[in-house]
Amino acid sequence: MRTLKFILNGDPTETGVNDGETLLEVLRNRLGLTGTKQGCDQGECGSCTVLIDGKPVLSCLTLAVRVENRHVTTIEGLAEGGKLHPVQVSFHEKGAIQCGFCTPGMVLTAKALLDRNPHPTRNEIKEALAGNICRCTGYKKIVEAVEQAAKMMAEKADG
Repeated sequence: MRTLKFILNGDPTETGVNDGETLLEVLRNRLGLTGTKQGCDQGECGSCTVLIDGKPVLSCLTLAVRVENRHVTTIEGLAEGGKLHPVQVSFHEKGAIQCGFCTPGMVLTAKALLDRNPHPTRNEIKEALAGNICRCTGYKKIVEAVEQAAKMMAEKADG
């Protein structure tokens, strides 16, 4: 067991980890952050997506020791001051959430997209979300939610 130090949802974090533990296991089992979902454990579904230094990463395939001194954001860390992020608001308003299992990964992937490309096309949204599987809603409402979030974020930035 070794000590892992990293920034989790904006807070310095220290926890014990084994060399072979995945980030998913540490987040869920050691730190109690169950918003990151355990799906396929093979990097195929995207439900375990978190942001590492702002980029979407599959936590089921990432060894926890790889986040030493890095910034990790989970769905629990997206809202600020009790206020939902525009992507979260849009997913709710557009009905892009059904069972909620894929939602954390979808939301974090969408946030990363909008951070690097504030005005994505519909095809760019679909491409960014391609690694996240939803078995409930299909993708129409999800894509619409990301489009709405982009507009909300642009309006916020403008004024």
